Order: sequence, then C-alpha cells, then structure tokens
Amino acid sequence: MPDTHKEQVCRFYDEHPINEEEILAELAARGLDLDALSEEDLKDFDQDHYCGVQAVETLGELAAVGNSSHVLDVCSGMGGPARWLAHTIGCHVSGVDLTVSRVESARRLTRRVQLDGLVDYVCGDATAMPLPDASYDALISQESWLHIADKARLVQECVRVLKPGARMAFTDIILLSTLTDEQKHRLSGELATASIAVAETYPELLCAEQCTILSCEDLSKTWAKELIDRLESYRALRDTTVAKFGESHFAYWDSLYSFYAELFVNGKLGGVRMAAQVPG
Repeated sequence: MPDTHKEQVCRFYDEHPINEEEILAELAARGLDLDALSEEDLKDFDQDHYCGVQAVETLGELAAVGNSSHVLDVCSGMGGPARWLAHTIGCHVSGVDLTVSRVESARRLTRRVQLDGLVDYVCGDATAMPLPDASYDALISQESWLHIADKARLVQECVRVLKPGARMAFTDIILLSTLTDEQKHRLSGELATASIAVAETYPELLCAEQCTILSCEDLSKTWAKELIDRLESYRALRDTTVAKFGESHFAYWDSLYSFYAELFVNGKLGGVRMAAQVPG
C-alpha cells in the first residue's frame, strides 16, 4: 500500500482508544497484579475485534488449527487472538502487523502472560509479508482488510505463505448498499479505510488462486449489535482516554464510533466470515 496510506493506518492505531495502557489500567483498577497476569485475565480486554474470544475460537476451528499447527495471524494488532489460540490449543502462532506500536504492545503483553515461547510477532505489510513461502499450517485474520486497497495482492500473499492444502479463515467488513460521498469521506479520512469489499470480492479472489471455498457466513446482524455494545464499552473508558489523550480526543472517537455503528445498524455495512483451503 502507498506510504502515505500506511502512515494514516499506523496513526489510526497509534491513537486508538483500545491500547496497552488502557488495558493495563483497567486490570489494575480491578485489583489484578500486573506482574502475575494470565491470558485468562487479558481475554476480555485484549481482543481488538468483534465478538471476543468466541470469534477467535470459531476461526481456529474453521482453519483446522491443532496443537501442532503453526498459525499466522494477518494484521494481528495487539496479539489477543494469537495469544488466545496459543493459550487454549497450545499451537505456535506468529502475527504480522503494519503498526510498530501495536507489534511492540503485542510483544509486551505476550511476555506478561508468559506465552512468548509460543507466540511471536513481526512488523510488516500484509500485501508484501516478510515471510517465507509455504510456511504456515493455518491463517486467520479479523476485520482489518478494509485498510488494504490491493485485496488481490493480499489474498495472493495469504495463499503464498500457507502450506499446500492448508486453510485460512477470516472476517472482514463488506459493503451492503451505496454510501454517500460524506460517508465515504469519513471512512477514508477518519477510519483509514482504503477500500471496502462487496459480497463477491473474496470468493472471486480466492477462486482466482484456485482455493476451495469451505464456508461463507453473513455476520451483518450480529455485528450491528456488537458495534452498539462496543460503543458503550468505549464510553466506559472515558476517564482513561481523557487522561491519556485529552477531552477532545475522546469526543472525536465517540463521534466516529457512533457514525461507524450507525452504518451497520442502517444496513450500509455488514460483515462476512469465510474459510477456504489453498491448493494441495
């Protein structure tokens, strides 16, 4: 992706209200010893995606992850899904993410819960991953590909790094109905959106790579409710957000979250969960 857009994506996540400092502050407020945390302690706070660890477990099942698997999490963020799979299944998980601050936070949180022997992270672009061919048994990703314009190249990279016959399972945002120019402008300018897939995008791209589509599920209604819940959760973080970034920053994100949630509630945006098998 172009450097200017990369910078926009990185800035978006550098300033994101769900961050390492906020997570640790919430855990400390609940009386937990930050030097003796487990992934069970983190799991309700470090999953920066929709529908919590249940969504991670579903992707793990769809991707046929087992305890001997080496899994790649594309756009791994702060590492919550990677840690959860390693914690619950015992597999080795590697994460790749564009944003340096997210990778560094993921590493620190992983060390805190003593999973750094199973989980590692690298900073990189999902359309040009600094990873060898045919190296992973499974691949997952969650709600991040809207930041990537070249989805054909993205899918090619996912196929490239997987072993023959391996599976990928992912979720992403899809466009359900036409957006106004103002809505498009806010999504690209404020949420660092590069392009939003339509329902046919990923099936067509996967088939072009000779992948077999295993499942395709519409998550739009589930996510509409989830986003309303996440808006309320964000508002509950007001004090820590204001303390770190200031009142105007909180107000900006509150407005942005409200706008984004309304797009789902009003049927403009939706979600899809897909699983596919690469050629064997």
